[in-house]
Amino acid sequence: MWFLGDLSANLRFVKDERRFSRTSGPFRAKYKESRRGLGLILARIRKAVWMFRSWRIGRAFGIDIFLHPTFQMLLIYVGLFQGGLPVLALTSAAFGCVLLHELGHALMARRFGIRTLHITLYPIGGVAMLERIPRAPGIEILVALAGPAVNIALAALLWIFLELTLTIAPGLAGFATRLLVVNLGLALFNLIPAFPMDGGRVMRALLSGWLGRVRATAVAASVGRALALAFGAYSLYHGELVQVLLAAFIYFIAGRELAGVQSEERNSIDWPVPPNGFRWHSRGDGTYQLIPIVVPIHEHRRWR
Repeated sequence: MWFLGDLSANLRFVKDERRFSRTSGPFRAKYKESRRGLGLILARIRKAVWMFRSWRIGRAFGIDIFLHPTFQMLLIYVGLFQGGLPVLALTSAAFGCVLLHELGHALMARRFGIRTLHITLYPIGGVAMLERIPRAPGIEILVALAGPAVNIALAALLWIFLELTLTIAPGLAGFATRLLVVNLGLALFNLIPAFPMDGGRVMRALLSGWLGRVRATAVAASVGRALALAFGAYSLYHGELVQVLLAAFIYFIAGRELAGVQSEERNSIDWPVPPNGFRWHSRGDGTYQLIPIVVPIHEHRRWR
């Protein structure tokens, strides 16, 4: 935000020029200098917006697919420092499987009338932006399990492919074996009960019928944040920075989703009118209770 002050100053010079367009001398030189500065500032703004704008790479099943600009940094790092072209090809294929995983979520949600706005691929994984989160526990479980089910199906197809071509193309078989392991890893990792990952959403849905949606979300978010802290500490100790970023992402998104569910519930509850002398009081865990209204003695005297 450092450029806002310079931008307002330059805009003030432009306004002064419109008022004193016939003024010559130092002001005209100052105005020209300010215009050049304004052009540089606007160029920086456009560059910053472009650098952090996701690129639309295609459309599948009516859903726009975006690639975050930081994804190219991952490809450059893998290509230069992690094994060259073979590892780069495996990374690209793995993110193709991530895209299919997200499409599994999106298409299952579509069966229940929930639209997917877009899918974005990040260096730490993919995100399918649903129009809304299903409230029915059964639907939420089906939508959450659709992604890992796609990875398990891909692993099964790759296993069949290996059985048919193991003796024909050993090099291709090695690539397919690694991709099979990647898909199994994606399925198992996403089934870890760390909200808001798929396993965490399944846990929240299972707890909703017993604890209610808000308290179930609070429990799932607490478990997810605890696991994210443990995973982040382990990854930091071993120098795995990408995993540290993933753990931080899980930790903060879990808290954000919990706050969103709490706000949604507060706005949607049709509170009954409390009896005279009582009011609703939040207990801080998603539940409310009636408590008596207590008026201090000095306030009572002032009202008499």
